[in-house]
Order: sequence, then C-alpha cells, then structure tokens
Amino acid sequence: MTQVPSIAEEQTAKSSSSSKSVKLRIAKYNPEHDGESKFMEFSIPYERWTTVLEAILKVKKHFDHSVAVRYSCRQATCGSCGMIINGKPRLACFTKISELDSDVVTVEPMNNFPIIRDLAVRFERLFDTHNKVKPYLIREDSEIKSNEKEFLQSPEEVEQYIQFSNCIKCGLCNSACPTMATDSSFIGPQALAQAYRYVADSRDKGKDTRLKIIDESHGIWRCHFAGSCSQVCPKGVDPAMGIQFLRGYLLGFRS
Repeated sequence: MTQVPSIAEEQTAKSSSSSKSVKLRIAKYNPEHDGESKFMEFSIPYERWTTVLEAILKVKKHFDHSVAVRYSCRQATCGSCGMIINGKPRLACFTKISELDSDVVTVEPMNNFPIIRDLAVRFERLFDTHNKVKPYLIREDSEIKSNEKEFLQSPEEVEQYIQFSNCIKCGLCNSACPTMATDSSFIGPQALAQAYRYVADSRDKGKDTRLKIIDESHGIWRCHFAGSCSQVCPKGVDPAMGIQFLRGYLLGFRS
C-alpha cells in the first residue's frame, strides 16, 4: 500500500527544497594572541525569514563553537548584537539575509570599539559617555511628598523628546561616526542624542548642567554632521537631528 505523506511532511519537504545557501564570512580575532583578523567561511542554508544572527548561531552550534558573539533578546530591543554586516553597522537579529540581496554575508565587529574576541566588543566608552550627560531627570525638588501627584505632560510635550527615548544603546551610531574614529575623547552621537532627550523633557531642570558638559572641545563642536549616525539607527532616533537641536540651545536659537 502506498503511504500518503502528511501535510507536515509535505511542508517540510517543500521548505527544504526551496531553501537557498549563502556564504557566511565571520571575522575571527583574539587580541590576546592573534596578530590580525582573519575570516572563516561557511555555507549556510537560509529561508526568506532567516536573520544574520540565526546564521551565526548555526555556525556556532554545528561548525565552530568558539565563535564569540553577543546577543540576547533576538527582537531588536536589547541592542546586544550590533556588528558590521556587509560593510554597514546593523543589528544581526534585525537583519534578514534575504534583504541583503547578496550571495555573500560578511560579519565583523563594530568599528570604534575595542574587540573582546571575534564579533564581541567592549562597551565601556559608550556607557561612560552616556553616564556623563546625566541620563535621568534632574529636579530642583529633592523628593516628592506623599500627597503630590505625578508630573503630567501634554501630548505636545511628550512629542518633543519621545523619539530620542527609543535609544537601546546598541552602539551602532558610535560605530558609524567618523569623528569617533579619530578622536578618542569625543563624547559621541549616542550620548549627545540622550543629552537632548532630557533637555527637551518638560519635567527636567538640568538643561544648563548638560549644555555645560557638552560645550567643550571634545563635545558637541567635534561633530562634523556627517549624518551617518542617523542612517544606521535601528530605532529611528536620529542623533544628528538631536545634535543640531542642542547646538540651537548653545547658539541662542532655542530656549
């Protein structure tokens, strides 16, 4: 008797026959004992929904357990898996192989960050500059009395800063910034965008403090407005626009 394949088996067979393969090139480098970076190449099958991170994890599981890569949420929320994908800073979990329109996918660690190993980099500079701009609400009142209510805002007031509050600290904007590559003391687009996020918040009273922090030689005036930071932001924060708004405050065009 002829056995009729189940629907699940037919779907599996169809999926298997329709899958394509891509050459995945992974940068391998351990600064503790390697003189230079080298690439390892793997042929990885993928579907239209396969992300670059999933392809890297296939390599890690089946071919090379030593591949170092940072990831967590897999849904473009935590900002952990930033890397250079085919020459551009991107989130690996948010980048589909099919959208790259290439038979070769090359992944490298982000620029302007010290390499831990392979695709993982150190974020100390990012966090230090982020903390430098005091990324929290500064109030004149030291505490809220128990009989006081929350600070209400109108939709128009929220609109002033909500776009900039979407930052997930992935570091892609700093990686794309040409000034970060030439000035090791530059505060960077991520921190500047977050400075504006709080300056624009009607509940905050720390505008003068933050403007004083960024108004120095390695601060906002080192930005050459290349705009590359905004082009790579996966959340549409637009750091370049925030930097221009901050300059408006410093030049007296905004109050």
